[in-house]
Amino acid sequence: MGIRRRRLHRSVFVAAGVYNIAWGSYAAVDPQWLFRFAGMTPQNHPQIFMTLGMVLGLYGVLYLDVALRPAHGFLVAAVGLAGKILGPLGWLWLVTTGRWPASTGILVITNDLVWWLPFAVYLRDSWPHWRRDREQGRLADSAG
Repeated sequence: MGIRRRRLHRSVFVAAGVYNIAWGSYAAVDPQWLFRFAGMTPQNHPQIFMTLGMVLGLYGVLYLDVALRPAHGFLVAAVGLAGKILGPLGWLWLVTTGRWPASTGILVITNDLVWWLPFAVYLRDSWPHWRRDREQGRLADSAG
């Protein structure tokens, strides 16, 4: 039995993968872009934003794997959605404490909020497959 809305999920995770790889690559090449965009003082250590770009780019590779095997990407998508929820919470703290201006919300909108619904729908559709695989021992370490 295939995953429900397979074509939709494949499209979403191809888009998420390409987006993350592109965003991560750009952040590595131009780590000061957000600070210029928001009118903030440039970072003293742009390597931190470059590293964030690298991590998000690697998530892109994982999202492409979900697109290839949509019935088996539950954990990757769950971790991805958790980050897409925790990231805005961190951003909200930065804005409410006056450390970052609200204009940095472009990060939250493009990296997080737009993905909440499609990731949540995917998790709902892929849950039965993940549960079945777990119950049948397919998630166990086969080397053990």
